Amino acid sequence: MQSNTPIPSEERGANRIAGWLRWLPGVAMLREYQARWLPNDLAAGLVLTTMLVPVGIAYAEASGVPGVYGLYATIIPLLAYALFGPSRILVLGPDSALAAPILAVVVQVSGGDPARAVSVAGMMAVVSGLFCIVMGLLRLGFITELLSKPIRYGYMNGIALTVLVSQLPKLFAISIKDEGPLRELLRLAKAVSAGEANWYSFAVGAGSLALILFLKRFERVPGILIAVVLATLSVSVFGLDKVGVKVLGKIPQGLPTFAVPWADGADLVRILLGGCAVALISFADTSVLSRTFAARFHSRVDPNQEMVGLGAANLAAGFFQGFPISSSASRTPVAEAAGARTQLTGVVGALAVAALLLVAPDLMQHLPNSALAAVVIAAALGLFEFADLKRIYRIQQWEFWLSVGCFAAVAVFGAIPGICLAVVIAIIEFLWDGWRPHFAVLGRVEGLRGYHDVERYPQATRIPGLVLFRWDAPLFFANAELFQERLLEAVEASPTAVRRVVVAAEPVTSVDVTSADMLRELSRTLGERGIALHFAEMKDPVRDKLKRFELMEVIGGEGFHPTVGSAVDDYLGDIGGDLDEARPDEQQS
Repeated sequence: MQSNTPIPSEERGANRIAGWLRWLPGVAMLREYQARWLPNDLAAGLVLTTMLVPVGIAYAEASGVPGVYGLYATIIPLLAYALFGPSRILVLGPDSALAAPILAVVVQVSGGDPARAVSVAGMMAVVSGLFCIVMGLLRLGFITELLSKPIRYGYMNGIALTVLVSQLPKLFAISIKDEGPLRELLRLAKAVSAGEANWYSFAVGAGSLALILFLKRFERVPGILIAVVLATLSVSVFGLDKVGVKVLGKIPQGLPTFAVPWADGADLVRILLGGCAVALISFADTSVLSRTFAARFHSRVDPNQEMVGLGAANLAAGFFQGFPISSSASRTPVAEAAGARTQLTGVVGALAVAALLLVAPDLMQHLPNSALAAVVIAAALGLFEFADLKRIYRIQQWEFWLSVGCFAAVAVFGAIPGICLAVVIAIIEFLWDGWRPHFAVLGRVEGLRGYHDVERYPQATRIPGLVLFRWDAPLFFANAELFQERLLEAVEASPTAVRRVVVAAEPVTSVDVTSADMLRELSRTLGERGIALHFAEMKDPVRDKLKRFELMEVIGGEGFHPTVGSAVDDYLGDIGGDLDEARPDEQQS
């Protein structure tokens, strides 16, 4: 009985506030914030800043935009994610995994104009942000789960190679046109052999890389900061910039301003595809990382809200002179190790970076490009995945070669075409199991409960005049014709004249219009041969669809049975037959 008692206005207001807070997790967190967390968040934010600055600059250079824009892509997005992001300590910002796809679009569309490159990268960030927000609002956060682990390994290995190769010329202070990893390697080898390399630059970059990799084993040591500071001091003290070592130079003082990114005459299709590609990559990584850290805090993260938070951060980056960003698998653990408790850590880090831009931007003018390349190369090396691929090769070789194919696509054709191809392959892989699923004709096996695949159990006995047919997939347009063919083949192969077919439909989770029309035609075809079509163990939602598709009157209410055993009993009752032993109806194989 429904109550007519009016809801107090205070309660209605509280409900409205609660509804809005669902989309603003940061506000909800502030309402629960505990004062004892503040020292941890402040300290962790300052520690985090030591990584945000060099990494932001390095990944900006790797993405094809001036280094200062990496700091712009750090400040505002961190503030936006603190408001819209559901994860307690996840750190967002420029990321090595996105450098290759951003660079691929920026280089081809900007034509070498730095200002145009910034606009193109900003447009990609806006596209990425809108894509993530729409997917989150439509509750499509599961979309990245379509990318299987081997496919993810393949395209990430390809991106890692692309990023690594793109940074090698910077180690030698050589400029090479972006033409794909393999061609870049050949051109670099020719340039080095021709004596174009600057070995001072290489020494600084290689030394920085060695130091970063060495210090990486010590979790609490800021290896990147130490390497970058030492490289900067070496350039400043020994005047290496005067012998060909390229440096960052002066960066503009001040904060990023609001600006709508737009590049006249830009290839919008390429920007759109690139923005969607980086959105898929960033959310795939972010969803895994957020779940990992949520488990450590014994909490749960809504993947749809995570998509909204990531989208809001990218949108903020695009409108404040930034470029596409993602979560960071290197900076987030730093924040955690430093004692971060909430997103206030990211806010402190963002404010500290902003203060640096306002007060002391000249501190970084002697930062060598080869040291920044070393930072990116160290991150790219961490993207490679080989150990688990060995396991995949051992247990399922075709998926291993699928991963290799995705890797080759990215390495040969570039990041954006390779990622698009990986997505297409993932969809094909997803459809294949449903397109050509397993099916079985069932029989009774002495000493085993239930009904079992006669191919796996050749000794199984079949009930005369009855075909028990199991289909291990949803019925939809791609497999409807195959279902009909295999069922009719089973009827033809029956050792006795068939009077009834029972489809064990427990694995059938859905039907569509095409498959419903096929069932109507199949029922008519079987009926003309004096064979009745029945179903067992069909789920209620699937039966509801058949009713909506007007199939119930074709098959008849008596054509549906709760279990395979009851379907067999019904058949035996109709023909006046009997079986020697009980027919349990729960287990099939």
